[in-house]
Amino acid sequence: GTTKGGSPRARVAAYKVCWPPFHGAECFDADILAAFDMAIHDGVDALSLSLGGYATDYFNDGLAIGSFHAIQKGISVICSAGNSGPTPASVSNTAPWILTVGASTMDREFPAYVSFSDNQIKGQSLSSLGLTHEQYAMISSIEAKAANSSAHDAQLCYLNSLDPEKVKGKIVVCLRGINPRVEKGEAVHLAGGAGMVLANDKSAGDEIIADAHVLPATHISYSDGVYLFTYLNSTKSPLGYITLPKTKIDTSPAPVMAAFSSQGPNSVNPEILKPDITAPGVSILAAYSTASSPTGLSFDARRTPFNVESGTSMSCPHISGVVGLLTTLHPTWSPAMIKSAIMTTARIRDNKEKVIKNSSMYDATPFNYGAGHVMPNHAMDPGLVYDITPSDYLDFLCALGYNSTRMRAFSNESHSCPLKPMELENLNYPSISIPNLFGSKTVTRTVTNVGPPGKYIAFVYAPRGVSVTVKPAVLDFEKFGELKKFKVTMKVIQEEVQYDTYVFGRLIWSDDKHHVRSPLVVKAKY
Repeated sequence: GTTKGGSPRARVAAYKVCWPPFHGAECFDADILAAFDMAIHDGVDALSLSLGGYATDYFNDGLAIGSFHAIQKGISVICSAGNSGPTPASVSNTAPWILTVGASTMDREFPAYVSFSDNQIKGQSLSSLGLTHEQYAMISSIEAKAANSSAHDAQLCYLNSLDPEKVKGKIVVCLRGINPRVEKGEAVHLAGGAGMVLANDKSAGDEIIADAHVLPATHISYSDGVYLFTYLNSTKSPLGYITLPKTKIDTSPAPVMAAFSSQGPNSVNPEILKPDITAPGVSILAAYSTASSPTGLSFDARRTPFNVESGTSMSCPHISGVVGLLTTLHPTWSPAMIKSAIMTTARIRDNKEKVIKNSSMYDATPFNYGAGHVMPNHAMDPGLVYDITPSDYLDFLCALGYNSTRMRAFSNESHSCPLKPMELENLNYPSISIPNLFGSKTVTRTVTNVGPPGKYIAFVYAPRGVSVTVKPAVLDFEKFGELKKFKVTMKVIQEEVQYDTYVFGRLIWSDDKHHVRSPLVVKAKY
């Protein structure tokens, strides 16, 4: 069939900032900042950066500094949230002027089944081979341990950890974790195995990924893996086979959050919810360099101009494509307005009309998906937007205690800090996060009408144990471009609240046609 990018008529300018590893690092701030300077000079409209590292103070973060210079010139900056999930507070690119993107699945899969006894388990694979013509002996990798290898290495199918005499001609079941997924298949292949089943460990849950395996293989969930290992351990001569992968569309539930997608809360400023949004980042078809193998592993001699990859590095350019379309449609909008349109029109329900799930199939939260899964067509016409100027961001830095020397890293222009520092929660962000709610707190927001005149009514889904009051509860806009201010007061309900635990809700402004949604994130303190 035919495929195209998210912003198909966009012109792409590419700036190389990453190089072969040097002392363990590949992408240096000096190169990143030089690329920002060149891109700003070249007049780009949006910058897509599938880059990141450990979250740190903005003054020590080249991405935060460079991206601020870009948004000062009206250039949107979109960055990956990181692939350190499901660890809490692992999200990177936490600066409020960056649009930070998590990764979720979509309703397309590449199923490859493992059949055994009277059972068939659905996995995912992009292997070009299957084992459908006969039954093959099956063995757990830990049972196939080489004499000079540890049980740990064999269980994870490290290279040279398997005994060829035990593995030859068999399907080996390996455990996910630590070493690359495709490398595990290479370990089975080198030992003479016929195929591999890759089972998730508990932390990966139900997240399964289609990889270009080097032998017939499929990747299955944690719960299915437990079932398969039980079969292997209870059967004298286990047999099975692996089917050839096929493409299947309209699958459900979708989207589901990827286990690898880095999570909130924001470890630098929990007053700013991160990630901001989630987008497709699992098994994404994209153009690929023929200078490298589809797995990026040294033993893989294959070359292909297209590949299927997973990571927040794949979800980030999805949002960049949407930003490109919105920039074309609304050329006068600021980066903050574009970000707001994307966030406030996002969806938190899947295609089964249930709350989006995490990889363990529990309800996900804004720490997983931010404002939700992107809905590009809705973002075209958001109704209301939350705008933020570069000066507002500088006031935010003032509130963090930045002195004049640090401020100059972000702005070449002098900026006078307000005599009374702003409260961090009052940055005009499209989400509201209060990490330290003592009794009650009021925050202020301002919305700009970017649609026709209309009356918007506030609907609140309050976080558990917290009462929420919005004043005024009705915003009546008489013209395009009109601004309206409102206040949101959150108050602890002492007999219901659970202290030191984040709870979540939503504020929705609606005129019946537009539904402007903002996540509410609160942690009550004694």
